[in-house]
Amino acid sequence: MKLVQFILVSIPLLFSCNFSSSEKQHVDSNNSSLELHTKDSTEVEEELPIINPKGITLFTRINPPKGFVRDNVAPNSYGDYVRNIPLKPHGTEVRTFDGSVKPNFNTYVAVMDLPIGNKDLHQCSDAVMRLRAEHLWEQKEYDKIHFNFTNGFRVDYTEWMAGKRVVVNGNKTYWTQRNAPSNTYEDFWNYMEIVFSYAGTLSLSRELKPITREEMQIGDVFIYGGSPGHAVVVIDMATNPETNEQLFMLAQSYMPAQEIQILINSTNEKLSPWYSLDFGDRLDTPEWDFSVNELMRFPE
Repeated sequence: MKLVQFILVSIPLLFSCNFSSSEKQHVDSNNSSLELHTKDSTEVEEELPIINPKGITLFTRINPPKGFVRDNVAPNSYGDYVRNIPLKPHGTEVRTFDGSVKPNFNTYVAVMDLPIGNKDLHQCSDAVMRLRAEHLWEQKEYDKIHFNFTNGFRVDYTEWMAGKRVVVNGNKTYWTQRNAPSNTYEDFWNYMEIVFSYAGTLSLSRELKPITREEMQIGDVFIYGGSPGHAVVVIDMATNPETNEQLFMLAQSYMPAQEIQILINSTNEKLSPWYSLDFGDRLDTPEWDFSVNELMRFPE
């Protein structure tokens, strides 16, 4: 959730709804899924609970419900990336930027092991932008990393890499050369915190394009741009090959700035944390309800 932001001369706006140094265990989502279902899919599905407390990634922690198979994703795609983000141990509580526990703890099933900094910046739309940018940065697709401030100013990471920095002076925003060219993770994170400071649900909703639920894919976003507003991101999908029913999973951050959490489905405990794509006109999530028309996608 993020309140409408006003550009000030010297004070970044902090209102809105890192990678861990631990080694990232990569799982080939496609091959692992195939291996799981080539033995005896009926028997395996009956034995696997949805939550595997020992799993250390989304792919290994959360299984599809009986009868469903995870959708295939391409190697090094966003879906492959997000399925393999490390998770904190099962039962870990979400922490806010100052180390306190998230007040509403009964909203999530797992916590991504991604540091969020020590400022009240990494909130709902910020988590959506951060996951996209982290993936693109890992893939060295730097020219695709760009976001707009609330005032419409476009901030390209390639400019930041070149040593330029953003100056906000009243209603004027512009680049100025400040540093030598550099592209460390520290540079990347500093860039993201500038974006977090001056962008929000309102600006992000203007960047994204509406899509239908039938078009949904991993990385799409449910977003309401406003004051307050909120955004959640689709982080996984699964399909029942016999009925063609589709499921999806959601993640979010919130206010105050907090770690990214995988949401429960409070309206269907049997499926939770998965959601059925056939959810009607409104999608009920633990801390916000979205219209089906608020499903959007980053343009290519």
